[in-house]
Amino acid sequence: MESVKVYADTTVIKTKNRQKKLLMGNEAIAYGTLESGVVFATGYPGTPSTEVIETIARLKPEVFAEWAPNEKVALEEAAGVAYTGLRALVTMKCVGLNVAADPLMSLAYSGVEGGLVILVADDPGPHTSQTEQDDRYYGKISLLPVLEPADPQEAHNLIKYAYELSERYKVPVIFRTTTRVNHTTADVEVGEFVELEREPKFKKDIERYVRASMEGNRKRHKWLNETLTKIEEEFNSMPFNWIEGEGRIGIIVEGAPYNYVREVLPKIEGDFKVFKLSTPHPLPRKLVVEFLKGVDFVIVIEDGAPFLEEEVKIAAYEAGLNVPIYGKRTGHFPLEGELTPSLVRNALLRLISEEGEAYEKPEEVKLAESLAPKRPPVMCPGCPHRGSYRAVLDALRDLRLGRFSVPIHGDIGCYALSLLPPLEAIWTEYVMGASISLANGQSVALNKKVIATIGDSTFFHNGIQPLVDAVYKNLNVLVMILDNRTTAMTGHQPHPGTGGSETGRKFNEIDIEALVRALGVKYVKTVDPYDLKATREAIKEAMKIEGPAVIIAKRECVIPVIRRGEIGELPTVIEEECTGCKACILLTGCPALVYDSETNKVRIDSLLCTGCGVCNQLCPFDAIKFPSELD
Repeated sequence: MESVKVYADTTVIKTKNRQKKLLMGNEAIAYGTLESGVVFATGYPGTPSTEVIETIARLKPEVFAEWAPNEKVALEEAAGVAYTGLRALVTMKCVGLNVAADPLMSLAYSGVEGGLVILVADDPGPHTSQTEQDDRYYGKISLLPVLEPADPQEAHNLIKYAYELSERYKVPVIFRTTTRVNHTTADVEVGEFVELEREPKFKKDIERYVRASMEGNRKRHKWLNETLTKIEEEFNSMPFNWIEGEGRIGIIVEGAPYNYVREVLPKIEGDFKVFKLSTPHPLPRKLVVEFLKGVDFVIVIEDGAPFLEEEVKIAAYEAGLNVPIYGKRTGHFPLEGELTPSLVRNALLRLISEEGEAYEKPEEVKLAESLAPKRPPVMCPGCPHRGSYRAVLDALRDLRLGRFSVPIHGDIGCYALSLLPPLEAIWTEYVMGASISLANGQSVALNKKVIATIGDSTFFHNGIQPLVDAVYKNLNVLVMILDNRTTAMTGHQPHPGTGGSETGRKFNEIDIEALVRALGVKYVKTVDPYDLKATREAIKEAMKIEGPAVIIAKRECVIPVIRRGEIGELPTVIEEECTGCKACILLTGCPALVYDSETNKVRIDSLLCTGCGVCNQLCPFDAIKFPSELD
């Protein structure tokens, strides 16, 4: 039996070593991970998954809880740990699993020794993601089990089960969450952190770990199929799948929508039987078939694609059942967007109306319209990206290149907000690192210089490889690396270019300029985006270079600067000099600049201004001054 060390949490009074805490779903997952004895946690920051790693690092810094350059690297590093018999966690947002898909497929064949959980946070809506990708399908592709919790407490409990499942069958487990679980806050009962005293070992096993072994691959594939069958049998009796009620109207529900079902059922006249499911793959077909035999018809309720609905229909067909099965495919729920209690209520009322003559067809309940005015997102006052894009547009103007003649490709990060007025700079925003790849291709197709803009963290994530290709093929691109010294959009996580660590460990800082020069880029210049003239002139020079050129616009994100209280002097508008032309507002879109229609003047909101000085450089009448300029 394994020896266990207990880490006491003295911040609350305990009752039988258990305590209730008000936790976000991601925090509850972190607690469950630490209660499982995980020693290695990694991933790439991405909403809505980010807080899991941050919470682990805060609660127990001894755990190696550090960010990786991208999800592929994270999964491979965690696999290396799990091969030795220790437990590991990998976290990412929905699209991150695309990046990690390559190692995922091979990892399924090799399996693991220590428990390995891959937490992937899907984003129905989507609220903060490029797509509404449903990662349950990766379970079918990889032949790996998928678990999904319905609330923070279940997320805490289910991830502990995930580690047991992973080690029992020696396979990684995909732990799918959605935004409503990740970011919901609730009372969660948690326990003590444990440390499993295991000696890490790695045994040479060519058939298992070397994918070049063709005969071994066939054997491992057979092993994986047999393992999945065993897991399905366990899912037929596992405690996170259960049935409520004895009615003839069937509901099969997975994940967060279970809470909506519980909310609306007491308000609907009907005789319901609910199958609450936490194991979408492999589907516990025996349990599902028995449930279907006991109802007249069933509706499947799920966030994302109609994955569960399709699996239930397959199970019913294979069992020779003719039970009507409704869901997204039958139009009872939209295929896009996330579910809400109103959508669930409307679907149930419509289904009862269609299936039961005793009920009158109900009027649909519509979501209440928000009374708050819609406000688009905007770059923060003092955001260095504002200066970078202003300089790009002005440089193209100076070169007599129309703003619609040179494509400017964007990437994933805060700088994507440059698509909005008044800058309207970027033409594309695709996936991590794609700005450089797209520019590479278009430089060939259009036979001219094309611009790519990419953040520092995104450059390390997936931007180095396309820059290598640009150098290798001598492609005519200008790459602007917008180095704000952090992974800003997801909450200021460190990355290889910062030398920072989530747990305070001392890491090396990778010099972006030195790295770019080492790749063979001949024209490389680092500029301060607050200095519009210098940045503009560098861009003009780079646009005349034949072949790849790189400009590094280096200035720290203003939010950490504000938090440290390092804001310097603020500019002011000299009223008698201001003509009310609004050029400062129209050229920057800075929220700190306010036009007063009564005085026909612009003023600077000192509560918002950070003193970046970009407006000071753009005023055509020199009406914006710093106090030091007035002495």
